[in-house]
Amino acid sequence: MERHIISDKATIIEALEKLNLLSGGRMTLVVTDDNGCMCGTLTDGDVRRAFLRGVALCDSVADAMNRNYSALHRGSEIAASLRDMRIRGLRLVPVLDAYNRVVSIIDTHVTRTILPVRAILMAGGKGERLRPLTLTTPKPLLQVGDRAIIDHNIEALASVGISDVTVTVNYLAEQLEEHFSTPVSGVDVKCVRETVPLGTIGSVSLCDIPESGDTVVMNSDLLTSISFEDMYFHHRSEKADITIAATPYNISVPYAILATDGSRVKSLEEKPSYSFYANAGIYMISNSLLRSIPADTRTDATDLIESAIASGLKVTYFPINGTWIDIGSPADYAHAQELMRQVTDFPSHS
Repeated sequence: MERHIISDKATIIEALEKLNLLSGGRMTLVVTDDNGCMCGTLTDGDVRRAFLRGVALCDSVADAMNRNYSALHRGSEIAASLRDMRIRGLRLVPVLDAYNRVVSIIDTHVTRTILPVRAILMAGGKGERLRPLTLTTPKPLLQVGDRAIIDHNIEALASVGISDVTVTVNYLAEQLEEHFSTPVSGVDVKCVRETVPLGTIGSVSLCDIPESGDTVVMNSDLLTSISFEDMYFHHRSEKADITIAATPYNISVPYAILATDGSRVKSLEEKPSYSFYANAGIYMISNSLLRSIPADTRTDATDLIESAIASGLKVTYFPINGTWIDIGSPADYAHAQELMRQVTDFPSHS
């Protein structure tokens, strides 16, 4: 952060030297006063315009800076504001405290947003359909491209500012715990170990869940380009208790299908196709609902969803507009490997 900050008392020549060090990146300086409060920004363009006004190299940055700047204030609805700034083309966005002091600077090319949620990834399964690959390696640690499957998901979460990430482990737990002994994509991932299998979501009961807010809960063996940002805004706008990420699933029937009324045939439909939405194994769930999951009891995600529906809670779905691969079989694994070879910048998250 410090390389982007300069005092309003610094000279123009000092600012140019600092801007030169930013060459190849976003060449913008955040200008602060003696109290560390933000008072402007400075770019090459600002300096050129200042020269045209007669400002000299020995004059202060305050004479050239742009005082009409955009910034975020900590504690505000950062996700919505940051999305708006990104759409406007702003790359570096300062985050200020209540006294206008700079606490961080967000590069929207690295961190597209900061979603106020945490994440829990399920990584306790044995991956039996992928044997013998998973006899000695837990499925989430199988390589796709240049990294483990689960690391693609950690990177995607980090890119939207989710830094509170927990992975629940069981099978070959030591390997996953060792893998996350160092940060992944800048995230210090916590591991929580099941002592017995608790189903597809029961291990959440072992995690420390805040009373308010929402949590992304997902399988760790997916490869997807889902927009967590769009899913979050959908979840919030719907005021949902659970939002289920859904992937299109099409079925083509190779026969003529009869429409009947009792024993009477009313019509024929030749080789029809039907479209459905399938559960993609990615959820956004209110923390109050997650805290209701019983401890040390096997609970599948479908159990929680059906219970929520029966209780009158709001359950919505969010269609995935992009790639989703559940790496559950050798064919799926081969598909994921081939996709990674063909698309060098996958996944593309937003």
